[in-house]
Amino acid sequence: MASQGTHMYFILIKKPKNIGIINAGSICCISVDRYTSLLRRNDGTLTKLPMMRIGGSYPDHDIDIVISDMEPLTIQEVELLLAVKDESERLKWFIEKETLQTALGLAVHTSVTVEEKGESLKGIIRCISRLTAPEGSKSIGLSAMFFGIELQGKDKGKGQNDGTYKSKTLFKCPRDCGVIAPFSKVRPVVYRSLSPSEPLLSPQTQAEPLALGDRVTFMFDEDHFGHGMVMDVGERTADGQQMVRLSTDKDKNGVRGGETEVPLNFVFKVKEEVYPAGLEPERMDTDAPLAVPALDTHPMDLGVDSMVEVSLASGNTYGIIRWVGTLPGREETMAGLELEDNVGVSDGTFKNERFFQCPPGRALFIKLLSCRPDSRFQNQSANCVRVSPERERKQSGGMPKNPIAPITTDRVTEVLIGQMKGIQGHCNSCYMDATLFSLFSCSSVLDSLLFMSTEPRDAHIQGTLLYDIVNPLRSEGFVEGKHIMKLRQQLQEHGYSRTFTTDEKDPEEFLTVIMHHILALEPLLKLSAGGKVQESYCYQIFLEQNHSLVLPTVQQLLEHSFHSAGLKLAEVPSCLILQMPRFGKKFKMFDKIIPSLELDITDLLSEGSPQQCTLCGQLAYEECVDCFKDPLFGQTGFKLFCRTCSSQVHAHPQRRAHRATRLDMPKGFPGNNGPQVLARDKLELFAVLCIETSHYVSFIKHGPNNHDWIFFDSMADRHGGIDGYNIPEVQACPEVGAYLEMSPAELASHVPRDMKGVAKRLFCDAYMYLYQSTTMCLYR
Repeated sequence: MASQGTHMYFILIKKPKNIGIINAGSICCISVDRYTSLLRRNDGTLTKLPMMRIGGSYPDHDIDIVISDMEPLTIQEVELLLAVKDESERLKWFIEKETLQTALGLAVHTSVTVEEKGESLKGIIRCISRLTAPEGSKSIGLSAMFFGIELQGKDKGKGQNDGTYKSKTLFKCPRDCGVIAPFSKVRPVVYRSLSPSEPLLSPQTQAEPLALGDRVTFMFDEDHFGHGMVMDVGERTADGQQMVRLSTDKDKNGVRGGETEVPLNFVFKVKEEVYPAGLEPERMDTDAPLAVPALDTHPMDLGVDSMVEVSLASGNTYGIIRWVGTLPGREETMAGLELEDNVGVSDGTFKNERFFQCPPGRALFIKLLSCRPDSRFQNQSANCVRVSPERERKQSGGMPKNPIAPITTDRVTEVLIGQMKGIQGHCNSCYMDATLFSLFSCSSVLDSLLFMSTEPRDAHIQGTLLYDIVNPLRSEGFVEGKHIMKLRQQLQEHGYSRTFTTDEKDPEEFLTVIMHHILALEPLLKLSAGGKVQESYCYQIFLEQNHSLVLPTVQQLLEHSFHSAGLKLAEVPSCLILQMPRFGKKFKMFDKIIPSLELDITDLLSEGSPQQCTLCGQLAYEECVDCFKDPLFGQTGFKLFCRTCSSQVHAHPQRRAHRATRLDMPKGFPGNNGPQVLARDKLELFAVLCIETSHYVSFIKHGPNNHDWIFFDSMADRHGGIDGYNIPEVQACPEVGAYLEMSPAELASHVPRDMKGVAKRLFCDAYMYLYQSTTMCLYR
């Protein structure tokens, strides 16, 4: 189950038995800490959860709810659904899904229709706001989300107010032109391909023939019309019939997607899109007469690797130009796009000829002139074209507008080392400074955050992260504190915390907001517990009270935590973020923790992967959780055995009561023919966040050698008094490597305050370890 910040949220899909105060459609929550504790206490198996109801007469009363009676919700879904007070109606909208999912994508300035007094009125969203105090416990802080709409055209004067609600001005508009409505009454304007008042255009009278990528209306039969995109126009058959292969928006049963073949005389080319009166958007006329461009050129300099946007009947879609040229049988210059979403027609092939490579369903061939720059980045760049860094510097006054590669080991000294290097701290920003420096200075594992598709309302935050922070850090080795403050202001304006610009936060809180709430990154971590998969962005290490660890490695901590919680990894993560066992920012469970430069997760993967016997190396068939802490085997690794070794180990009187469980082998995997040489799944350490006296710093492992370490402090020094500024510093710390080469006994003998350089802070103050998979990060 995925967590949403500090809590997990659910909607009841059926009324609980013998509980009169709660109905289907009620929204409940449970804290992540409480859920984790219950899961650990019940060996990973839960059938009921003590839930706190949000809203209603008894919002703070814990009620035991059967898990199968609930469905999970995101925070955004909760806030939209809370605006629908009737619980049965709320459940209806949740089950219907499409309206709720559409509402999640609505943004200010979107043209919509709103239901008001039985009429469907046309307007524009002017604000998306919470109107009431938080529902339920004060610690949750959620409240209903409403849309503020200004009516347009002939519908002006049919509204409720002037943008004011209970003496609070949400937006300004003329009297009786404002409407405050829940998502269930709001619909985006659907721009129709054909006006119902106009006759369909006969194929024989079309000004130009159908071309690949054209939008069309077609007839399934005399009673059913559909919309789609031309994938191919076939050759005429002997009887003169010509078929058109189409990618359909919906089939005649309303099912999305699919393909069909329709006779040419049943296909009608889409005319210019018709918009409701008064709501014509400002957009580029992609088919306006232009000077005929030469091959591989575009009036706005779009070409291969340009980030572009095209209009389809289902709305705007985005992609990257992978190929430009002419297609067989076509004269106009075409572009081959790799789209962000699966709304394309192939994998880069046209009529069985390959023009570029991309995942199936992502390729679309369309006229080059129908492409326009990606509007999500228009506030950062006029063209948003992926061109050479040299050309970008000329266009932008020095700073490239696309992600720059991380700083490599051979450039660290030149770019990063010294004072006024790294990210400048300002006003309790060290948690954000250290986190961003750790993630982006020398690693690209989470670079997808910088260019992944995001909602238009969040694009400015992504832009600040890329253009004002990551690119300057990687190119110049320095980011001014004002850019971090700009990001904090944007996050605060987004509504996630009123103190983002003033107070210190935890790195995991910042990461959850950026990765989940803003950029909707797929959870980094998928954990398997009792046959169910849980998702999260970070993993907090918990240990049993009777553990025997004294000077643990990160490897041992992770294994012991997984063992005590009954967890396994459902898949190899591209990035694994581990929070160390500590209580708050002061109390540490261990005086020192030894960094594991490599994290072997092979035995932590869930069943279905071939494993080796711990003792003899042959194919393992059993796992014994009771042997995990047996002193015979040491403190590292889950205990897996082949049949012979398991029999011998458990023949000992002390182990006869152990409960070994059988491992599932992949189908078709060869049996035992001696010791197996199986590949091990390993993650490599690339950064460590540390905290001491409420101040965060970070260590970066930037190269393959033990001595390739740097240390970053965003507030290492200060110039001037209260009106002065902080001086960030990055320094090499090769002494870390010397301690890593010591034996545990030798390392334990070193008094922390006597450790050389800054090494003490890495070994004694670790807060969060960051690992990456060099293989999996290529795919995520």
